[in-house]
Amino acid sequence: MDTCLVYVTAPHRDEARDIARALVEQRLAACVNILDGMTSVYRWDGAVHQDAEVLLLIKTCSSKTSALIESIKKIHSYSCPCITVLPILDGNPDFLAWIRAETDPA
Repeated sequence: MDTCLVYVTAPHRDEARDIARALVEQRLAACVNILDGMTSVYRWDGAVHQDAEVLLLIKTCSSKTSALIESIKKIHSYSCPCITVLPILDGNPDFLAWIRAETDPA
């Protein structure tokens, strides 16, 4: 499949919304879900941290991921943002076609 789900975390809802809006406006994503209320526990600079974060689930096409990652990095406040790409192996064919159509600049 040529569609994928991109998993991104952000420090707060406003930044997540800015990222989501930019990606959809640029046609790099068909849809972005923003989920509040996540707690992340992680090691950074030799110390364990615990922070509230916001999760973004981004639906896009594999051909868009390089540009999508670069766009996120320009907007994101973290020096090393969490951005991971997961392939969509199967799903509702109509929904997957919609993702392809919404990320097509035509």
